[in-house]
Amino acid sequence: MTTAHILGFPRIGAQRELKFSLEAYWRGEITEATLLDSGRDLRSRHWALQRQAGLDMVSVGDFAWYDQVLNTLALLGALPTRFGFDAQALSLADYFVAARGNQQHVAMEMTKWFDTNYHYLVPEWTADTRFDGGVNWLFDELAESKAEGQVAKVSLIGPLSLLYLGKVKGGLAHALDLLPALIPAYQTILARLQQAGVAWLQIDEPILALELDARWLDAYAPAYTALAAQAPKLMLTTYFETVQERAGLLHSLPLAGVHLDLVRAPQQLPLLLAGWPQGRVLSAGVIDGRNIWRGDLAAALQQLQAARQQLGPDLWVASSCSLLHVPVDLQSESALDAEIKSWLAFATQKLAEVAALKRSLQGEAAAVAPQFEAARQALHSRRNSRRIHNPLVQQRLARIAAEESGRRSAFPARSKAQQERFQLPLFPTTTIGSFPQTAELRQARASYKRGRLSHLDYLETMRAEIRAVLQQQERLGLDVLVHGEPERNDMVEYFGEQLWGYGFTLNGWVQSYGSRCVKPPFIYGDVYRPEAMTVAWSAYAQSLSEKPVKGMLTGPVTMLQWSFVRDDQPRATTALQIALALRDEVADLEQAGIGMIQIDEPAFREGLPLRAGDRSHYLAWAVRAFKLCSSGVSDATQIHTHMCYSEFNDILPSIAAMDADVITIETSRSDMELLDGFGEFAYPNDIGPGVYDIHSPRVPRVAEMQRLLQKARSVIPDARLWLNPDCGLKTRDWPVTIAALENLVQTARLLRASVQETEEHVDCC
Repeated sequence: MTTAHILGFPRIGAQRELKFSLEAYWRGEITEATLLDSGRDLRSRHWALQRQAGLDMVSVGDFAWYDQVLNTLALLGALPTRFGFDAQALSLADYFVAARGNQQHVAMEMTKWFDTNYHYLVPEWTADTRFDGGVNWLFDELAESKAEGQVAKVSLIGPLSLLYLGKVKGGLAHALDLLPALIPAYQTILARLQQAGVAWLQIDEPILALELDARWLDAYAPAYTALAAQAPKLMLTTYFETVQERAGLLHSLPLAGVHLDLVRAPQQLPLLLAGWPQGRVLSAGVIDGRNIWRGDLAAALQQLQAARQQLGPDLWVASSCSLLHVPVDLQSESALDAEIKSWLAFATQKLAEVAALKRSLQGEAAAVAPQFEAARQALHSRRNSRRIHNPLVQQRLARIAAEESGRRSAFPARSKAQQERFQLPLFPTTTIGSFPQTAELRQARASYKRGRLSHLDYLETMRAEIRAVLQQQERLGLDVLVHGEPERNDMVEYFGEQLWGYGFTLNGWVQSYGSRCVKPPFIYGDVYRPEAMTVAWSAYAQSLSEKPVKGMLTGPVTMLQWSFVRDDQPRATTALQIALALRDEVADLEQAGIGMIQIDEPAFREGLPLRAGDRSHYLAWAVRAFKLCSSGVSDATQIHTHMCYSEFNDILPSIAAMDADVITIETSRSDMELLDGFGEFAYPNDIGPGVYDIHSPRVPRVAEMQRLLQKARSVIPDARLWLNPDCGLKTRDWPVTIAALENLVQTARLLRASVQETEEHVDCC
């Protein structure tokens, strides 16, 4: 027999049930009991899907109210001590304060989960961090699964990955200094799971795919020797990259099984199988948990059969990683073209793919032959479809000249031309782009899509919102304005819907963090812009104000990273195709009189390969793509970009090479820590460090912003410093937005007055 399992299932629900329940709870519209019921219902439904598909174990521990790292901290009793929570009495409300913040507490820092668009809450390690135990939610969920008669495999983030993913905040020399206290806490949890009858524990150690120094690697043997003493069978899981260099270490650890990502790194299988310990399970991740293309079942089966000859029943079939990163169910996509739909598989369909491979391996090939044939036909259709290739795009890409990838003048000359044009004050204020998206706006867009609102009525609704947003910004006193993006459902999907080569779904939602979900488009063919996408909206907005109104675009790397990308050509080629389409849009915006154009690249760092040896190639084409789309404008046109929720310091030369006139970055949750590298590197262009966290419902005080800006001024010259929020404001409500921006503008005015007073004092003395 062969065992089939997955590393985790999406927790949001096929119709985003978790999102809507969470937000209703945060607004006070439902009770905690109702919220808890919604979580139980989702878990039950997802376990049923796994069992009905033919999986041998359901995944328990993959559910989280906000984030799985935060859940692990709550389980251990290790939430940051600055909140002052009683770990054993932690409430759901406390948990959400750590995630979202409130008027008294700044939320925990948030950053990307490896090279995905999922955001996790960053642990804060201090000398007084304790691991004395916390909530029992994991054990409650295990009891639920047992009550339903499910066979459960519990998943848990491993201790070394947990420490590595956190930040040392004070009183510690190194995160590993906490390991002696952390291991007993894990031992207690593992012993409880064993007593509860759990046979297998999936313990995630994704950092093994990174380039770790000796101290981290040397910690594995003693840590896992201690953990294995009284625990369920341990299945150590790795994903997103090869761990072939860790073969000796993995073979030596006291484990019952190891999981390998054979989608991202198929080449590692023979290297790991050499010297594979007798009786140890190998979980083969052959179904892609990161993309939505239908699996090549025949190729995956061939790969499995080679390993099966050595391992027999100790070979398990699995998804490459958690299915958290793909939408829930393709069946609800009633509007998709039938041919294109046949190329796709969402989480529910991937369950069936895993189960079909299992059945074929154990001698039931005839029973799953129709599924294998359907997969073969879909692959043939996709390879040969006329929708895929556009000769005009390919010819234009081949003609790209080197001079198209750089601005005409260096930054100092451009900066002078731009200041003469815009006459901005010291410390100019702006926002990142979007303003609150009210229920009325969302309803208007939905009605227009369904044909219930006429084009003229839709146009006037959006224009009315743009007028209101601009009037509000004028009243607040912001220096550089935006139109608010009322017409946009999402910063990537909006553009994907207007580009050839992109497809989109009705319900292909994926969790980004907490209740925030995105609906990534998918790129199936060569990308081309048939007509202008934003010019009419931006030109209308600029006509309403004497102040500059930024044109707003999503950059080529982010358009790539936040989509499901075709896998039949290099990602660099696809990125350059997108860049050419955006280059045309930038040129049209400039022609329409838009003097500032923001090309957002929040996913620039996210796309960085996990291995250093692969990074130079990525950075070269990523920088080229940005410069290709942004460089065809005059010196007096100011190019902005925005980046958020990533660590930038290790790629600052490449960010500088992008040569945007102004970069705005997320820095408030890290208390301006992310800005230190920009100062050390002597970043040459203008910078707007975010002075308040828009993902928290709190209103920042002027004194807080002043304190952050004093830190910023210590590394960035005043003449190159902008003031702005961390990110777009679409998820906030209007009262919080207005109050926060009033404080931001007041902070800028106080800062300008302080500088003027200092200059006058110097002049007179």
